[in-house]
Amino acid sequence: MPDTLNLPYTRLLDPQGRPVAELPAWATDPELLLRLYRQMVLTRLFDQKAVALQRTGRIGTYAPTLGQEAIGVAIGALMQREDVLVPYYRDTAVQVMRGVRMEEILLYWGGDERGSAYVDAAVAEDFPLCVPIATQALHACGVASAFKIRGQHRVAVTTCGDGATSKGDFLEALNVAGAWQLPVVFVVNNNQWAISVPRRIQCGAPTLAQKAIGAGFAGEQVDGNDVLALYARMQAALERARHGKGPVLLECLSYRLGDHTTADDATRYRSSEEVKQAWQEEPIKRLQAFMASQGLWDEGREQALIAECQAQVQQAVEAFEAVTEPPAEAALEYVYAQWPAALAEQREMLRERAERRREASHE
Repeated sequence: MPDTLNLPYTRLLDPQGRPVAELPAWATDPELLLRLYRQMVLTRLFDQKAVALQRTGRIGTYAPTLGQEAIGVAIGALMQREDVLVPYYRDTAVQVMRGVRMEEILLYWGGDERGSAYVDAAVAEDFPLCVPIATQALHACGVASAFKIRGQHRVAVTTCGDGATSKGDFLEALNVAGAWQLPVVFVVNNNQWAISVPRRIQCGAPTLAQKAIGAGFAGEQVDGNDVLALYARMQAALERARHGKGPVLLECLSYRLGDHTTADDATRYRSSEEVKQAWQEEPIKRLQAFMASQGLWDEGREQALIAECQAQVQQAVEAFEAVTEPPAEAALEYVYAQWPAALAEQREMLRERAERRREASHE
């Protein structure tokens, strides 16, 4: 099926970090470039540590962001404090930039509900990570509806992977967003793989961005490995939504360099040649090359930044591991608004059993 829609596609830097279009004035701002680069490096180093923690049994299943750091960093750099993030499970970068602490992210992946009780007031209204596929898109529309009813110039930003765009929840969210012209931005991380299903066979449409057209609003593609292009288009999308011009869908073309989660083995369904080629496109080296060409970066600064970020990650790990275990019955606290009397005996039995185990472990 040919692509006759001619949807916009934005790339500012090629894989070697060379400009391929006229750059906005902000694209040579050293302070902004360093902030974007630092956050991508921090995200990757945190990712590496989180995977290591999972492999040693210190957290549960974890969803890496390897190769996709630029998408979350661009979102996090541009969202205003009063906006609301409605994320999916691969949103470490944007969460950290919004104010979620890395130790809270580790608590979440460790199965501790306290990981979603964010300490920073700036993210008090942001939603927790969503693991069910695409349900968060409808939640974002609910948030955006509230903004519109209240007459607030706020935006709900929701994210998902390419596989989620095949779910009914996602398409229903697009429909209501377009029908009601809601202030919501849909960011699709098209990393080419919905677990083991490649993009080319999960959807017959030439692009995922064009799904917005049927809902009556703008959809476009952007190079998901080019943080400058992402910044430019995310900035435009947020401004559009904020000023009552309706929703936007950004399809960010990236690549999942690692496994889908730590419960996956991607070598079973894709070739090493494909992954090797994708590494040539990855976002961190691309921005690093551009900064070096501008005289803003060198090996000494790189090593200093890595050391600084590693220390920050280690501090978060220590804070995470210092958190005392929650009581066993805490696993039940968020199941019912009011605990049913018929289950009260079972809850008490769980509490007593946990207490006996604690006492036995101290003998």
